[in-house]
Amino acid sequence: METFKKEALTAISRLPDSVNIDEIMYRLYVIDKVRKGKEAVGKGEVISIEDLKKEMESW
Repeated sequence: METFKKEALTAISRLPDSVNIDEIMYRLYVIDKVRKGKEAVGKGEVISIEDLKKEMESW
């Protein structure tokens, strides 16, 4: 797996020169969330679709 630093630098380098700090921060946030999601799946920290639907009904 690519290190977070390398992944962040790659993502930033693909952005246009006119990018603002908010867009950079958002891209880094998304990268972090995706990585954490993949780690959770790898650890089996998931719920079934049925359980998710039940949880959503309570919203």
